[in-house]
Amino acid sequence: MSARSDIAIVGGGIIGLACAYYLRKAGCEVRVLERERIGAGSSHGNCGTITPSHAPPLAEPGLIPRALRWMLQADAPLYIRPRLDPELLRWLLRFARRCNARDWRAVARVKAALLAASRRALADLVQAEALDCEFAESGLLYVYRDTVNADAAEAKARAFAELGIEAQVWSAARLGREEPALKAGMAGGLLFPGDARLRPDRLLAELERVVRAMGVTIETECAVQAIEDEAEGIRLDTTRGPRRAGRVVLATGAWSPALAKAAGLNLPIQPGKGYSVTYTRPGLVPNRPLVLKERSVCVTVWDSGFRLGSTMEFSGYDARLNRRRLDALARGAAEYLREPVGPAKREEWYGWRPMTWDDLPVIGPAPGRPRLLLATGHGMLGVSLSAITGRIVADLATGRDPGLDLAPYRIERFAD
Repeated sequence: MSARSDIAIVGGGIIGLACAYYLRKAGCEVRVLERERIGAGSSHGNCGTITPSHAPPLAEPGLIPRALRWMLQADAPLYIRPRLDPELLRWLLRFARRCNARDWRAVARVKAALLAASRRALADLVQAEALDCEFAESGLLYVYRDTVNADAAEAKARAFAELGIEAQVWSAARLGREEPALKAGMAGGLLFPGDARLRPDRLLAELERVVRAMGVTIETECAVQAIEDEAEGIRLDTTRGPRRAGRVVLATGAWSPALAKAAGLNLPIQPGKGYSVTYTRPGLVPNRPLVLKERSVCVTVWDSGFRLGSTMEFSGYDARLNRRRLDALARGAAEYLREPVGPAKREEWYGWRPMTWDDLPVIGPAPGRPRLLLATGHGMLGVSLSAITGRIVADLATGRDPGLDLAPYRIERFAD
């Protein structure tokens, strides 16, 4: 087996595999180098929702006072573990400055266009390759218990409409009719009919199968330790010996900053820890994915199972499973659902999402190193943004016009 390829992709999550697919479709010889196994990171256990509705950034007006209160609540939707961490402090300060209406609107517009393009591309990919991943154009429903939040849904729907995202306000009565899995007493809802869902671990398995059949080389248990420019390409020092490529795509998610630093780049990404619990299906399940808004719990149902997920925890690369935060998912779901958990628990999971302080991914060439392409920083939207990221990377690598303004996603934006 040759140790050289046209393109080497570092990272075997959903972004890395999507890049491999589109690069191979473009005629490139592709090798994927994964430090563990395919999908070992946050691609595996997320909620599997495809969400143009998540265009608004995490940094929103009014978040800071709520976040300060949540600091005292270990199972809050957003939790920052108190500690001395200068890089996290710098990240949080930049994030805090963006909790204003102007930046919120600017990021939401950019993300909305990218998410819409990826939503279409992902549906096309699933259909073209007959991917068996329980994809369904199901829509997604926000559910409100609090009447104050439900009363604000009309204004939210108008704000989404300005972004080109359809949102339908549901009354409490309609919510009861359409979603009998919910308890009585819900205040209202907001439906996003353009959203979809799939089972992420099956998407990964199917995409791995497809790219292998296309001739992509995948090496697991092959950690990249250094990326060095050479006269005719790039050398990658790995735990399995050197590899060489004409170009390299860095798609290592929350692990990207360390490898980027070794390559001389400052990549301000923080690991945002998320949790999920997967069960067998309860007897009474929702008809579509739900976000239980006051508790920030996502509920996804497939033929093969039932998952509760979400939460955001900034605790560095702490590999411990926080039982209190994990159990908060079922406690929160019990406030909304008649059957909040399934008969049998199949998996408890956590993973780190690659969070940028402006909530936009990093896509494009590294400054001064045009052979090194970055595809990381997708936050909670790696699955949703996978297809469009793969297309953009393939276009950049082959000299085609991506048809999108990539300025908002370039790493240079962090230099100001």
